[in-house]
Amino acid sequence: MSDKAASSSQPIWLYSDDEADARARIGGRSVQSVEIGGRLLAILANASQPMMLRDLAAQAELTPGQAHAYLTSFRKLELVEQDAASGRYHLGPFALHLGLARLRSTDPYRLASEAVIGLAEELNLMVAITVWGTHGPTIVLVQESSNYIHANVRPGGMFTVTGTATGKIFAAFLPPKLVAPVIEAELQAPQKGWNNSGALAGEALEREIEKTRRNGIAATADLPLPGISALAAPIFNHSGHLQLAITLIGPTPKVDVSLDGPHAEALLAFTRRISAQLGYVPPAA
Repeated sequence: MSDKAASSSQPIWLYSDDEADARARIGGRSVQSVEIGGRLLAILANASQPMMLRDLAAQAELTPGQAHAYLTSFRKLELVEQDAASGRYHLGPFALHLGLARLRSTDPYRLASEAVIGLAEELNLMVAITVWGTHGPTIVLVQESSNYIHANVRPGGMFTVTGTATGKIFAAFLPPKLVAPVIEAELQAPQKGWNNSGALAGEALEREIEKTRRNGIAATADLPLPGISALAAPIFNHSGHLQLAITLIGPTPKVDVSLDGPHAEALLAFTRRISAQLGYVPPAA
């Protein structure tokens, strides 16, 4: 049912037969009054300060009378509170309780691992989920694609901080004191027999880290292995802490590593969606 219809004289909880049938086909029958009330709550959740009734109603495309009826019910449930002095509305304690319950029951790895299947199929690229482990970026899941690559990417394996897109994500968004010992160890790679192909150091590494922090995404082309390219982006939790890195990996001709290209756009849309599900709110520009 359209928003215009919601504000007509027809009761807002009723559908036409055609609309009810359409809703049943696309995802089951729903209660329109609940959807409209949810729209009001979403507006309050996104507001930077308490709101006047007229502004709430205008944004929800309702009359003030309709909006007031919903808000009265929400006040009884403590989903919404009204400031006695100003008359403005804001979310109430039960809304906070619901949010905290959601956060307690949400597992970042579970959310991401279920969703990367679709991402890998959509882009036809390998997708890796990585966490920060004892010795640096540690792969916990790899979702393969039909674009097979000859790279040793498997659960339990590791990415370097200094030579991979994934590593730059952790260097950019974790506390420096946590990452610095791993960088130091990697720069001593020749002595340890590690492969440090493509490793950055000093000012070059700092520039890449700052670029990653600024753009919220990192890329490597033909590094650390020739013929393999990657894009990586972070997933944050409700506290703004880095939880996971999601990395797209594929043959260089198949991966668009430009930071404003279609693969970067799809990856950022994915990581921002999972971050939002974890309660993350990006800082104001």
